[in-house]
Amino acid sequence: MKWFLQISAVMMVFVSGASFANAAVVDDLLGQYQTQVGGAFSAEEGKAAWNRLIPDAKTGEERSCAGCHGSDLRRVGKHLQTGKPIDPMAPSVNAKRLTDPKFVEKWFKRNCQWTLGRECTPKEKGMFLTFIQHQ
Repeated sequence: MKWFLQISAVMMVFVSGASFANAAVVDDLLGQYQTQVGGAFSAEEGKAAWNRLIPDAKTGEERSCAGCHGSDLRRVGKHLQTGKPIDPMAPSVNAKRLTDPKFVEKWFKRNCQWTLGRECTPKEKGMFLTFIQHQ
């Protein structure tokens, strides 16, 4: 029983440390975006933008963030074009999400280009990040 409590204590420290690192990464990114935009970001605006349907300039097919990642970010998504599974976006069920700023920027660039046909603005990134962090 004693070893179980010790392991549990170590796990709690590890998990809480991961949460702090996650919060620090998100806070840093949001701070950068706020500096560029001025003002705070809304999770509700992020949710609306996440679900907004946008016609693709080439095919006319409608795309959205939710199209691949789903509206419930705690579930596995599926890429519309490739059919590949996408790990849950919600940090509450996927501890790897929002822990590496380079990874976040890399996927903002790719996904915004594919979905919107352009890179996201700092305001859009801030809205999406605010929405995702609360999932």
